[in-house]
Amino acid sequence: MPVPVPRQRAIPAVECGQAPAASPDSGPSKEQAPPGTHPAENPTTRRESPTEKREKPTDTSPETSTGPGTATGTGPGTGSDRAHGGRMESAVPTNLTVLLIEDDPAGSPIVPDLLDQAGKPIRVRTARNLTEAGRLLTDDVHCILLDLALSAPAPARTGTDGGGNGSGAAEGDDELAVLRHVLELAPRHAVLALTSSSDAERGAEAVAVGAQDYLFRDELDGRLLSRAIRYAVERKRSDSAERRLAEGRLRAQENRRLERGLLPTPLLAGSPLRFAARYRPGRSRALLGGDFYDVVRTPDGTVHAMIGDVCGHGPDEAALGVELRIAWRALTLAGLCGDELLGTLQQVLEHERSDDEIFATLCAVDISPDGRRAGLCLAGHPSPLLSRPGMPARLLPYDNNGPALGLLPGARWPRTQVDLGAEWSLMLYTDGLIEGHVGGGRERLGQDGMVEMVRRQLAEGLTGEELLRATVNEVRELNGGELADDLAVVLLDRTA
Repeated sequence: MPVPVPRQRAIPAVECGQAPAASPDSGPSKEQAPPGTHPAENPTTRRESPTEKREKPTDTSPETSTGPGTATGTGPGTGSDRAHGGRMESAVPTNLTVLLIEDDPAGSPIVPDLLDQAGKPIRVRTARNLTEAGRLLTDDVHCILLDLALSAPAPARTGTDGGGNGSGAAEGDDELAVLRHVLELAPRHAVLALTSSSDAERGAEAVAVGAQDYLFRDELDGRLLSRAIRYAVERKRSDSAERRLAEGRLRAQENRRLERGLLPTPLLAGSPLRFAARYRPGRSRALLGGDFYDVVRTPDGTVHAMIGDVCGHGPDEAALGVELRIAWRALTLAGLCGDELLGTLQQVLEHERSDDEIFATLCAVDISPDGRRAGLCLAGHPSPLLSRPGMPARLLPYDNNGPALGLLPGARWPRTQVDLGAEWSLMLYTDGLIEGHVGGGRERLGQDGMVEMVRRQLAEGLTGEELLRATVNEVRELNGGELADDLAVVLLDRTA
């Protein structure tokens, strides 16, 4: 019995000129014609495209298999089941499908019988013009064979050589116009251009325009064309994969430039304080996370420093962190400080967050122009670490720690006055530094473990960038690898 072939969902029968379905007892169909014959050989039969022949149903059963002996279409590009002796065989991949676009009025085929690499017939659909090609170009078509002699669409046939002669250069332009139209119609399909052996230059131009290759229509044989089709399909796939890879790399580079530009540039011109920072997002291959920080010096000489953490560490949290940092800098330069600043920042968070459950912790300090005193405001954030010569490093008071931003409407954040001394080092950090695990267990480093670590590193003479680098590296080693959460650390130093 003939092998059932899937019906084309995208091509209604009335559009293809399809004849009524034959009954099971009506005898062999055109698909059962002996090899080498063609419908054009019958003078009483209009030439059918291979698509029309393939699309004629061979039974009247529904598309869903109902039992032994039935065969069902599985959709474009997915193959079909075969029935043999009342039993079903497993579905096999569909053969290659080619769309031939040519307008030979005599109906003589220019494409010989084709076999794919596995020896299965390559299915050929025939379109006489671009309108038919648009209807027949479904997802299961792998390659397009375009005869460059195809008449161009009416709008394209407007060029002349100035003397009323529309042939010559204008004719060549029309041929390439047809190709360009096909490339626009099928940007994801491989295209083979067919031309005469006396017009190799036109074939080369077709490749330059976007075709995968060109062949001489008067020198075609089945083996050559089958190989060219397979080559064109694989080349198109390779080109598409390479283009997607290049586009992905370009997007990644643009994202890195964007994220790098969103990281803060401290404004400390004229200040005797030294600044250092380390930043590591928890997201893989990202430069920006939900943690944020900033340092600015206002005209009165006060140095304002801030570090914060938006709950979560995805791209939305990273964007919100950038908004909060920019808002903090603008409010600080506008003269706001302490409770007034944090209250306004909470309003920004409430308007910009995507969910009412999103909140942010924040630590803000303002250091007096003489560098000996500081005001501290905590909004659900860990307290900074202060170290001074001859004294062990310690955490600043956190008894007046207020709620995180976005949790309580109308909340207040008291400002605590702190004496720093003549020479000191102040470390601001996010919880990513203290919530890493210690060893293989579930024990976390915590603030006490961090304080002991920094005390030891200070005793070894580490300061500034070296101190931050050693701290972050040791936290990662204790965790047994990369940290899952975002991490930010800011260090301000003042020497006598």
